[in-house]
Amino acid sequence: MDPLTERTPRVVSAVKLLRTAERRKVRRFLVEGENSVAEALGTTTVHDLFYTEDAGRRYEGLIDRAYAAGVRVSLVTDRAIQGLSDTVTPPGLVAVCDQLDVPLEEVVGHGAQLLAVPVAVTDPGNAGTVIRVADAVGADAAILAGDSVDPHNGKCVRASAGSLFHLPVVRERDTAAVLEAISEAGIQLLATAADGEIDLDDADELLVRPTAWLFGNEAHGLDAVTAARADHRVRIPIHGRAESFNLATAASICLYSSARVQNSGRAVD
Repeated sequence: MDPLTERTPRVVSAVKLLRTAERRKVRRFLVEGENSVAEALGTTTVHDLFYTEDAGRRYEGLIDRAYAAGVRVSLVTDRAIQGLSDTVTPPGLVAVCDQLDVPLEEVVGHGAQLLAVPVAVTDPGNAGTVIRVADAVGADAAILAGDSVDPHNGKCVRASAGSLFHLPVVRERDTAAVLEAISEAGIQLLATAADGEIDLDDADELLVRPTAWLFGNEAHGLDAVTAARADHRVRIPIHGRAESFNLATAASICLYSSARVQNSGRAVD
């Protein structure tokens, strides 16, 4: 069988999913690479799997798994895979999957203990990293609030390193609705701030409670209205000469600190 080309209608339709508007319209997105495709096969509906001849040799087991799951599997040309990829060196394996959006009420109303809430985060690499960290520390969900990047963006999917498929990810543009739902669920809102009134090193008594961490935009931080809604503003102590932490690093420190305290509390119980 001849491989599909970049002009094949199914390939043309899949390429459109590189655009946010098309993903939102058809509720599907592209997943690229061995690890992410493997996670997708066990988590969501995979409609198509495109692979090159070279990828067919390298990922034979994964392709056989897709066949067994009833996925439509297609050999494509190298040029077709280039069009399906937004990386410089495509791994040669791209899947078309159903989106993973989870309703807000589904993650805040069931005893959630730890939530990561990036607000108006525009860099997909940062968003994916926060999702990955939230997964690593055992958080209950990540909630992308406000005008945040689409978590199904290719760079975000790659930066999450498979974690997009491990924990619920919510995208809700109404930041006020997110904060209200979290507060009504009895979860405290903590915001990172360089001039916060509480030092993270002294916050263990606070961190043992159910917590949603608010992380602001990469360039401007949290807007004043959102920051004012937080129950407490927490500063991360800096002992060296660096001016500040970047978003992903701050999120890692805060989420890990909460997980450490909460897990220690459960162990004592």
